[in-house]
Amino acid sequence: MSIEKKEIIEIEIIARIETDFHSKFGIPRQSGLVDNLEGRIVFEPAYRNEAAVKGIENYSHLWLIWQFSENVDKGWSPTVRPPRLGGNTRMGVFATRSPFRPNHLGLSSVKLERVEMDEKLGPVLYVKGADLMNGTPIVDIKPYIPYGDSHPEATSGVFEVEKVRLLVDIPEGLVDRIPPDKREALKDVLAEDPRPSYQKDPHRIYGLSFAGKDIRFRVEENHLTVMEVEDL
Repeated sequence: MSIEKKEIIEIEIIARIETDFHSKFGIPRQSGLVDNLEGRIVFEPAYRNEAAVKGIENYSHLWLIWQFSENVDKGWSPTVRPPRLGGNTRMGVFATRSPFRPNHLGLSSVKLERVEMDEKLGPVLYVKGADLMNGTPIVDIKPYIPYGDSHPEATSGVFEVEKVRLLVDIPEGLVDRIPPDKREALKDVLAEDPRPSYQKDPHRIYGLSFAGKDIRFRVEENHLTVMEVEDL
């Protein structure tokens, strides 16, 4: 019995993104769901070349191709259980956006806010709406082109599920512990309901790390209440 030889290609990390998420829990399930989430893309030393981003400021949005760096040692599976479907329904991995993929590559569209030249870091891209953890490696960046990339008539199969945003309550004594410029983004992240869809215990306390803070909360029906805010 012959074993088919796998072809291997090498992909270099060209940049890393800096965001307010230092763990996976709580990161929006798709890019653009929380459009005021800030991040910045810092190129690796070999790619800190101003010429490489010439003209990029003419685009409002970019595609980021990145690596699920937390999953590279976990292999892949031909079928997965998407959390959005309750964690009980199996689907083919190529019919989902699961991180347990053969090459562990992700795709996100982000809004380009500005490009700044840094004396040490070279060109730095400031973006909004990313669904990436801090330090995620980026392997390519491409411009988003509306006439070819936007398909208003597209359907999304079983993922066309009505999403109910939660009502978020952060008590006055706790909201003061959150940096003022991060409060609205945090509220939007929490409103998207970070919990796995199969967890509905109204007494369970969940923890989310965001912007250097440990945010503890619980959810009862469609109402989320922040219980604690502590420094990480």
